[in-house]
Amino acid sequence: MKKISILFIAVMISFIGFSQEDEDSQKSVIQEYTPSKLLDKGQWDIKWFNNLYTQTESTFSDGKEPRQTFFTSTIDIFTGVSESSSFNVGLLLEFRSNVINNRKALDVFSFDGEAGTARSGFTSFAPAVKFNPFKNVSNFTIQTALHIPLVDQETDDGVFLDQKGFVFQNRFFYDYTFPSGDWQLFTELNTEYNFGKKARQDSNFDTIEGSFANNSLNLTPGVFLSYFPSDKSTILILAQHSQRIDTGNNFAQDFTALGGGFKYQLTKVLNIETLYTNFVRGNNTGLGQTFNIGLRALF
Repeated sequence: MKKISILFIAVMISFIGFSQEDEDSQKSVIQEYTPSKLLDKGQWDIKWFNNLYTQTESTFSDGKEPRQTFFTSTIDIFTGVSESSSFNVGLLLEFRSNVINNRKALDVFSFDGEAGTARSGFTSFAPAVKFNPFKNVSNFTIQTALHIPLVDQETDDGVFLDQKGFVFQNRFFYDYTFPSGDWQLFTELNTEYNFGKKARQDSNFDTIEGSFANNSLNLTPGVFLSYFPSDKSTILILAQHSQRIDTGNNFAQDFTALGGGFKYQLTKVLNIETLYTNFVRGNNTGLGQTFNIGLRALF
């Protein structure tokens, strides 16, 4: 994983040398290419996003708990394939590293696989498409993906890695830029139907097959308000709610998170973003916080 990460960083940073001629005469990528925007034929969009979630509290108990930390690294690759710029295809890749039993949060980067405290590995991949269902509403798009699990066991030796089940995901994107051009509202509704074998555990509560999330529907609406101090930078605040609806697995869950972040256009091709969120409430969930950083290349 370290070799892959170093190679990917080198590729992304190489884009910094691209020409920035005429950059001031057009909108930057962070202003124009929101998730609602589709690519032209032949364009590529590569995003490497890293999320570190850590918690010492949850709704399952009162007071402090031993720290648990879950790191997720994703690479999303999309390209435009239609002359009308109305259809994109892509591939989503996911890697995870989790540590429990009060290990330090940054131990997720050790990748040591210590028995009973740590697990890591590639956990899923997903072919995806992105399209515009209404020609007269260009800033409304849908992204559809089928996530295929790569994990052998969801929980092993007491350590959860990722759910072992298929996820049919649909994400609905819409954005609105205010007339001044300084403010932008972006909304998203993420729907995930989890399916596969029912979870079956052994006497140590390790998952033998299936997933706790299978046969459930997860709905996650989100609202993001961005302010552009300049055409190269964005300050944003966000609110998200996630609701897992029990459709046969006897497990319901919900949480609400608030946060904010910053994006900066490094070059005409490459931008960087950072985000922070705090889980302010929930049921059957942890009450932690996330620290996020991502790089995006569009060319």
